[in-house]
Amino acid sequence: MSEEERHKQQLQSISASLASLTRETGPKVVRGDPARRPETPRVAHAPDHYITPTFAASDSSLKFTHVLYNLSPAELYEQAIKYEKGSFITSSGALATLSGAKTGRSPKDKRVVRDDVTEDELWWGKGSPNIEMDEQTFLVNRERAVDYLNSLEKVFVNDQFLNWDPENRIKVRIVSARAYHSLFMHNMCIRPSAEELESFGTPDFTIYNAGQFPCNRYTHYMTSSTSIDLNLGRREMVILGTQYAGEMKKGLFGVMHYLMPKRQILSLHSGCNMGKDGDVALFFGLSGTGKTTLSTDHNRYLIGDDEHCWSDKGVSNIEGGCYAKCIDLSRDKEPDIWNAIKFGTVLENVVFDEHTREVDYLDKSVTENTRAAYPIEYIPNAKIPCVGPHPKNVILLACDAFGVLPPVSKLSLAQTMYHFISGYTALVAGTEEGVKEPRATFSACFGAAFIMLHPTKYATMLASKMEKHGATGWLVNTGWSGGSYGSGSRMKLAYTRKIIDAIHSGKLLSANYKKTEVFGLEIPTEVEGVPSEILDPVNTWPNKAAYKETLLKLGGLFKNNFEVFVNHKIGKDDKLTQEILAAGPNF
Repeated sequence: MSEEERHKQQLQSISASLASLTRETGPKVVRGDPARRPETPRVAHAPDHYITPTFAASDSSLKFTHVLYNLSPAELYEQAIKYEKGSFITSSGALATLSGAKTGRSPKDKRVVRDDVTEDELWWGKGSPNIEMDEQTFLVNRERAVDYLNSLEKVFVNDQFLNWDPENRIKVRIVSARAYHSLFMHNMCIRPSAEELESFGTPDFTIYNAGQFPCNRYTHYMTSSTSIDLNLGRREMVILGTQYAGEMKKGLFGVMHYLMPKRQILSLHSGCNMGKDGDVALFFGLSGTGKTTLSTDHNRYLIGDDEHCWSDKGVSNIEGGCYAKCIDLSRDKEPDIWNAIKFGTVLENVVFDEHTREVDYLDKSVTENTRAAYPIEYIPNAKIPCVGPHPKNVILLACDAFGVLPPVSKLSLAQTMYHFISGYTALVAGTEEGVKEPRATFSACFGAAFIMLHPTKYATMLASKMEKHGATGWLVNTGWSGGSYGSGSRMKLAYTRKIIDAIHSGKLLSANYKKTEVFGLEIPTEVEGVPSEILDPVNTWPNKAAYKETLLKLGGLFKNNFEVFVNHKIGKDDKLTQEILAAGPNF
C-alpha cells in the first residue's frame, strides 16, 4: 500500500469513528493544525462530485474537522500553552494543567449499558460498581459527545495500545478536545512505533472525551451534568461533564477487566516488580497501604505500578505509564517519582510559584488529589518491555489501624481468596471528614470501583493461577502495632521492608509458624532484622482484654462485609465455595 493510500485509509477510519448515528457518515477530516493552514485543504478521500444532500445532512457535514493525530509531547505542549487556559511549564519541565471543576473520579456518574449479553456476564446489584443504563440512553449521550467534537475546529486523536503482551494487546482510539487529555493518554497507554501506527487499522475500543460539554440532565439515568458511559457491545466509552483525565485511564481498566477474563487472562489492580533472578511479586493494596513505596525497590525491576494481566505466559503491564500521587512529594521520600517529573510529564492541579515555576507539593488548595502522569521509561529501573514470568509471591497489603493484624502472615489458597475478595484496609482519624476513630474499608479485589465481573470470578482465577505456578500468598500489615490508632504506633517502614525482603528471597517460606486465634493466620516466629515480639500482635498490646475485644470487632466487620458474597450466583450456576467462607474469621 502506498503512503497516500495509507493516509487515505487512516482518515477514513477516523471519519468513521466520528460518524453521527443519525447522519451515518463521518465528517470531512483532514490532518494538521487549522492555525497553520489558512486555506481549507481538499480531503484526500472526498469524491470529486457533489452528493445531493439528503434529509440527514446538516451544516456540520459541510465543515472540515482538523485532526491532530498522535502528536508528539512537544507539539502537545505548544497546543496546551497556546490554547488552554491554566497550562504552564514548571521549573522541572513538566506541563502543569487544570482539570476543571472535577479533580477526581465521579464513580456515582459512571454507567454501563445493560443488554442481553452483559445482563448475565456482569456483576449487578448490591456492592457492585456497575450502575446500569440502557442502549438508547447511551446512544443519546454518544450523539451529544460526537456532535460536540464535530462542532470543534480541531480534535486530538490518539491511536495506542493496552497490554505489553503482543498477543493480547488491545488497540484503543481516544478522541478528545484538549491537548492535556491527548498528552495524558500518550503517557498512560503504550506508544506505537511508526510502523505499528501505519498498520493500526480499526481500533478495538474508542473513547469520545467531550468532557468540557455537560450531559443533558433531563436524559434518562442522568443524576448530574457528568456522565461516564461504557458500552461493551459497541466497544465505546463516552465522557461528558468532567475533564478529569483519570476517567479515561480507569475506564479502559474496566474494559480490560471485562475483555481479558474472556481469554482466561486475569486482570489485576496491583503493583508488580521482578528480582534480578526473575522472581516476580504482585502487590495489592488500597490507598495508603504502601503499595507504591514497597513495589518501588532499587534492587528490583519495576514491571508496573497499577494495572496488570496474568496470562499463561506470565505477567504483563496493561499501561505504558505511571499515574503517581503528588501530595507531600519530596525528593528524599520518592526520588524516582520526583525525578520523573520532567519534560513530557503532565502535572494535574498543582500549585507553583508564579515567577520560578517551582511546584509546592504541600499545597492542596486546588485538591489533595494532585497527580503526575509520565511514561514508565522515566523510572530508571523499569523493565522494558513491561513483561515478566509467573509470580512467585502475591502480597496483600493492609493498613490495619485497629492494630490487631500481624505484620506478616502466610496465607493458604482459600485465605488468599478470602482476603483478596475482602480487600481490607482502615482509614484513620483525619483522613476523611467525620472519621473520629479507625474505620474499616473494604474494596473487593483491591479495586472494586473498576471490576466488571463478580469478585469471586477474579478470586477463582487468581487461586487457579497461584496453584498452577506455585505462588505463595502473604498478608502484610503496614498499619498499627501495640494498640489501635491513637494508642499504638505505626509499623516501622524499615521492618516492613525487611519482611518484604524475606518474602522475595524465599527465607520466609522456611520459617517456623504458629496460628493466631479468630483469623487463623499462620505467622512466623522470627524474621531477620525484625524484633520477634512484634510478629504476634497480642505481645505488643499492654491491655490483653482490649486486644481481644478489638480483634473480635474487626472479625465481625469482615463477616458483615462478606455477607454480600455468601449466596451470590452469577449467570447460571456459579456460587461461592464453603472453603473460602471457612478461611475467614472464626469465632
